[in-house]
Amino acid sequence: MAARHEEIAEELRRAIDREDYTVGSLLPAETELAAHYGVSRGTVRQAIAALTTEGLIGSRQGARRVVLAGRRSQSFTELCSFAQWAHAMGREATGHVVSSAYHPATPEDSERLQLPLGTRVLHILRVRGLGGRRVLLERTVYADWIAPAVERIEPECPSVTQRLYEDEGLVFAYGEYLIDAVAAGAQDAELLGVRRTSPLLRVRRVTTTRAGRPVEWSEDRYRSDAVSFSVHNSTGNNALARKTGPAMS
Repeated sequence: MAARHEEIAEELRRAIDREDYTVGSLLPAETELAAHYGVSRGTVRQAIAALTTEGLIGSRQGARRVVLAGRRSQSFTELCSFAQWAHAMGREATGHVVSSAYHPATPEDSERLQLPLGTRVLHILRVRGLGGRRVLLERTVYADWIAPAVERIEPECPSVTQRLYEDEGLVFAYGEYLIDAVAAGAQDAELLGVRRTSPLLRVRRVTTTRAGRPVEWSEDRYRSDAVSFSVHNSTGNNALARKTGPAMS
């Protein structure tokens, strides 16, 4: 029989899946949850700790917990990080910063981040791994107002999204995606361990705060044998989902 805190954690997961608690919303206070489930606050804390470890909710000292992702977080109808998606599948996500430097905003940076041309923005090239295998390159440009906080994060941090919430209270609320295919160049091939001209899935994305302020824009390149995307259509739903490819099953 599952312990009571495990049962509560599962009930909260289901509530998040049903969108009783949507991404960016706050969970009830510990005292409210304890009263609702008829348990002690310590039991509630154990349940919340499990969801925090899974990347479903964020925790900051002295603040109520906020929902960061749903358990079905591979779906692009829910904004989530690569690390949150991996954790939802029971996989270990890794990250490594290859390069980090400030550059004047280009016309593309200026348009996507809604900043004046020439503003100093932070460019980061990061390699992401899944289950110990390199599967993704992230070329991310961070807006000037959040760049110093990103720069303070250690290069091996598996989830920048989670860390920015913990350190800054920042919640990534909205995302816009453009997906196509490109051939691997020399740098891509070296960092991902594929042949030059190998097909890569490219996802260009812009993420913003709940108020619509751009935080970052990124060009992500996935190994096509490790990650794929699928679309599920219905009259009430059109969910684009990220999935592992045959080589990662």
